[in-house]
Amino acid sequence: MNTVVIGNFDGVHPGHQAVLAEARRRRPDLPLIVVTFWPHPVSVLHPDAPPMLLTSLEGRIELLQDAGADRVEVVRFTKEFAAWSPQRFVSEIVLPLEPALVVVGENFRFGAQAAGSVATLRELSGGRFEVVGLPLVGFGDEETCSTRIRQALQAGDVAHAAKHLGRPFRFRGVVAHGDQRGRTLGFPTANLPVPALRACPADGVYAGRVWRLDTESEPEHWPAAISVGSNPTFDGVQRRVESYVLDRVDLELYDVPIMVEFVDRIRGQIRFGSKDELVEQLKADVAATREILATR
Repeated sequence: MNTVVIGNFDGVHPGHQAVLAEARRRRPDLPLIVVTFWPHPVSVLHPDAPPMLLTSLEGRIELLQDAGADRVEVVRFTKEFAAWSPQRFVSEIVLPLEPALVVVGENFRFGAQAAGSVATLRELSGGRFEVVGLPLVGFGDEETCSTRIRQALQAGDVAHAAKHLGRPFRFRGVVAHGDQRGRTLGFPTANLPVPALRACPADGVYAGRVWRLDTESEPEHWPAAISVGSNPTFDGVQRRVESYVLDRVDLELYDVPIMVEFVDRIRGQIRFGSKDELVEQLKADVAATREILATR
């Protein structure tokens, strides 16, 4: 028998973590299986308005495991799957996992037209497993949800996003070869392209950290000034996350997987009239980064 937790879990924020923690608390004797869906259901049901994802699937699985999952089952979400009845969902997704306990958020919906609720799941259990629906977690007077976190990122408010995530927002990728313009200015950067449908903070400059992820030992990390945007001073078109590791011009990170951690916003994106103006502003950004990170 197992404990089963079901949800989308984009971002694996404290509300999601609380569901896993409560499931573990109720049945510490059982393996904990988490069921998640990929791609995001909204991107399938409303492809004209897909949500910007807070994590990749790989990142989501890692975060769920860190939160206590013994196993993560990824269900491929398609239009055909969305048309399943609640009865079929329970029969083909839930029961094969041999649940003794199923834990979901109180707003959990499933089946065609989102017809299934926590009450429906409890009814369809037929006494074969216990069903628990948990209330949403909040921060201050706000409920924590992935949508609220996305809104904070779109506003560039990474500090507020971090409060609802329970950790700084992190963006992962493999360092790409860029224009190498930063090196000529004295500020070499590690560049990550921003994929379509991946959430990223609003264009601007941020204080944060860079983590190198290709080592088997504890990942190295360094303080960094981070620029998000298309580099309008040089008429750039591709949106990128460009990280300057403070006081390091010797790092070779091309083709290396890294994680960029955003701590706080420094300023918005600016188009400068000359390289000299840009360099002076970069110096100020570095100073601001040092000041912010010294207190965090």
